[in-house]
Amino acid sequence: MKLYTYWRSSCSYRVRIALGLKGLAWESIPVHLVKGEQGAPDYLVHNPAGFVPVLVLEDGTELTQSMAILDWLEAAYPDPALVPEDALARARMLAAAHVIAMDTQPVTNVGVVGHLKREYGADAEGGIAWMVHFMTRNLAAFQQMIAPTGDFCFGDRPTWADICLIPQLYNAHRWGVDLAPLTRLTEIESRALALPAFDTARPENQPDAD
Repeated sequence: MKLYTYWRSSCSYRVRIALGLKGLAWESIPVHLVKGEQGAPDYLVHNPAGFVPVLVLEDGTELTQSMAILDWLEAAYPDPALVPEDALARARMLAAAHVIAMDTQPVTNVGVVGHLKREYGADAEGGIAWMVHFMTRNLAAFQQMIAPTGDFCFGDRPTWADICLIPQLYNAHRWGVDLAPLTRLTEIESRALALPAFDTARPENQPDAD
């Protein structure tokens, strides 16, 4: 398989983690978001929305949207399971994962912040304040929604909630979010990053890191 990715893309980071946890081999195809390569015509052929990641399967089929890719991986490669089998536990896990995947990352990504600067006159400090606000609020909510104990967000093995959390915490560290009140999350982060699949997927460990 091949993955169109960017080293600091949270959504790409999620898929890299999942591929690692599933023990799957893949080839990295970097797309430089800061340089605008995601808007080039030859890339839009792969994803008309102009986002990463895109996962190219062995038969050439292309999948977009990180959560949809995670869903396909779970169906195609169910072991190890990254989603609880119990319906209620699955719903609770998804609710927490979506706080990050739907409520946090989309409003704090480079495209949104860039639009704020271009169209509404936000300066660099204002853009950072915007990101910190949403990350702080939503990570606090996430902490309340996950299990109060356990090695990971919902028990003793990673789920999609952890796969969404770790990339978001990378951004939180990067932009100076106060994580002192979020000790449950930073403890999970330490355990997760000790696992090879999470460590290999780190932004700084990608071939296009700059």
